[in-house]
Amino acid sequence: MSDAPDPADGFAAAVAGAHMVPLLPCADVDEMAEFWTALGLERTYRQLRPNPYVALSVGGVDLHYYGMPTWDPEASHSTCAVVVADTGPVHARFTQGLRALYGSVPVSGTPRITRPRRRANNGALSGFSLVDPAGNWVRFSRAPDAPVVGGPGDSTTWTSDGGGSLARAVENAVVVADSHGDVAQARKVLGGAVRRATTGTASVDEGPGVLATALAYLVELHVRLGDDAAARTALDDLRRLAGTSGADDDVVASALAEATEVVGEA
Repeated sequence: MSDAPDPADGFAAAVAGAHMVPLLPCADVDEMAEFWTALGLERTYRQLRPNPYVALSVGGVDLHYYGMPTWDPEASHSTCAVVVADTGPVHARFTQGLRALYGSVPVSGTPRITRPRRRANNGALSGFSLVDPAGNWVRFSRAPDAPVVGGPGDSTTWTSDGGGSLARAVENAVVVADSHGDVAQARKVLGGAVRRATTGTASVDEGPGVLATALAYLVELHVRLGDDAAARTALDDLRRLAGTSGADDDVVASALAEATEVVGEA
C-alpha cells in the first residue's frame, strides 16, 4: 500500500480561496487602461516588455489584457462574465464614464454597451454587455438568489415573465441581440411582432405598456444598426401612446424617456 497522500485531501481547501481572472487580447494595453479607468476601475499593473500587459481592478472585478499589435476588434470572439449584486449601479457608473470619454453613450460600433434587461435565457436575471475597444464582450449579470438549474437535456432554462405574443417577442429579441449579438435578427423578430400588434393582424391585447416597451427596444435596435430614420419613426409611434395609456402611464413614460435618450445619444 502506498503512503503517498491522496491529492483530493487538500484540493477543496486549495481552491476554496481561488480567484479567476480573465486575460483578454487587445492592440494597445494603454488604450484599455484609459478606457476602464474612466469607467471606475483602477490600473494595478502595467508592463511593456517583454510583452505588453495591463491589469485593472475594482472590488472583486479583475480584468487583465495582453497586447497583440495586429489585433482586430472586429474579429474578436473573446468574452467573460462578471456576476454582481446589482447591475443598475454598475451600468450607471459605466455610462457616466462613457459620456465623459466620448460625449455620449455608444450603443453601436466598438466600444458599446447595452442596457440592463431581464434575460429569459439567464433565469430572468438582469444583465447587460459592455464591448470594450478591443471587441471583447464583458457580460455583467445580477447574482442569482439560488443556483440556476439547467433545463431538460442540458438545455437553457427559459424563464419568461409571461404575457402574450408581443411580450414574448421582446424577450426573444433581448436574447438574440444582447446575448448573442445578432441585432439584425432581433430587429426582424421584434419589428414583425410590433407590426402585427399595431395592424390587427394578430390577436394581441397586452396593453399599451407592453407595446411601449417593445417600441422602446425597437428604437434602440434601429439605432444600433445605424437606421436613424426607422428609429425616429418608431419613436414617433411611441410618442403617440403617451397620454392614452391609462393605468400604463408610468410604463409608457419610462419607455419614452429611454427611447428619447437613445436617439439623442446617437
